[in-house]
Amino acid sequence: MTFDRELISNNNPMERIVGFSRAVRVGPFISVGGTAPVGADGKTVGIGDIAMQTRQCIAIIKAALEQAGSGLHDVVRTRVILTDINNWKAAIDIRKEYFVDVRPVDTIMAIDRFVNPEWLIEMEADAIIANWNG
Repeated sequence: MTFDRELISNNNPMERIVGFSRAVRVGPFISVGGTAPVGADGKTVGIGDIAMQTRQCIAIIKAALEQAGSGLHDVVRTRVILTDINNWKAAIDIRKEYFVDVRPVDTIMAIDRFVNPEWLIEMEADAIIANWNG
């Protein structure tokens, strides 16, 4: 069985500079890469506000999934990456609003910092399109 491959872009200029895609769909499988809390203007959303930054990450992930023919309902894994592990509950409370019924597996981890020090969080998601027709 062979699958087609689709690169999903949100027109971030860094995609071409660094050589990455916001998401990649291969057949029914979609991976959304590290998603930072960045607005359409390229600026950080919700500086100092973990809840607002989490919502922005999920909004970007949702848009990428929809562009790939899917949605949050197909998510099977999320990864929450924080600069301060003490923010885990606030971030997860927001994540839960979107995934309480879907209940994907999850990993929560902390790192020293992101490329942009204004970012408190990045998120990743993997999805499988449930009713894939190919």
